Amino acid sequence: MKMKRLLLLPLGMFILLLVLTGCGDNDSSEKINLTVSAAASLQDAAREIEQVYTRENPNVTLTYNFASSGALQKQIEEGAPVDLFISAGQSQMDALEEKGLIIEDSRSDLLGNELVLIAGKDSPLSGFDELTGDQVNKISIGAPESVPAGKYAREALTGMGLWDAIQPKLVLAKDVRQVLTYVETGNVDAGLVYHSDALMGDNIKVLAAAPADTHKPIVYPMAIIKNTKQQAATEAFMNFLDGPEAREIFARYGFKNPGELKAP
Repeated sequence: MKMKRLLLLPLGMFILLLVLTGCGDNDSSEKINLTVSAAASLQDAAREIEQVYTRENPNVTLTYNFASSGALQKQIEEGAPVDLFISAGQSQMDALEEKGLIIEDSRSDLLGNELVLIAGKDSPLSGFDELTGDQVNKISIGAPESVPAGKYAREALTGMGLWDAIQPKLVLAKDVRQVLTYVETGNVDAGLVYHSDALMGDNIKVLAAAPADTHKPIVYPMAIIKNTKQQAATEAFMNFLDGPEAREIFARYGFKNPGELKAP
């Protein structure tokens, strides 16, 4: 009887060790941290989506990195650990695709937007034509070389025949949210931002929307970065972003479905 107990004891310990080891592996594999680099204009909608998604998927943590699309592109090119990139412009995603830094089959157009002219709440301005007048001293747009909103603004102002005339008045910003802040604080007389950003502004008003035929359609592409270690989890999050629950949130923040946009 003693011999049987002695034989059973190591066997029982071995089984217990296997159970404990298995539980540990399951717990660690269920915890997922996704890093999402997203255009600055997405931050308000993205924060609400984070609350909904992590409530439905408590094992997932979303870490956002918001900046201009050009700055995010450079970070990814320099090897920053990113799982998903959502750009406010096609050219930034095109550059990453050309360098083989995204999983090509994962690329899709997530959202659309509209470019609008804004001014302070009490501003006497009413539209684009007044930007060349003496009552306007400073106009802010995102830096066209790195900020998609700035690139669209340059296209629109050029298309309306205003670009050359307003050059001395331009104040370039690091991203579209900085343009919004400049207008909110009265540091500039007017600015061009996305419709979704204007909805988030304080003490500002929308004067006019840039005619759609003056600039390329404003499209937000998304894609999985090739060096991700969480491809399946990233695909699941992308599917959620493209689903009805997330689209309802995006719509509340002023974003459009890409299919609603018209080419110039």
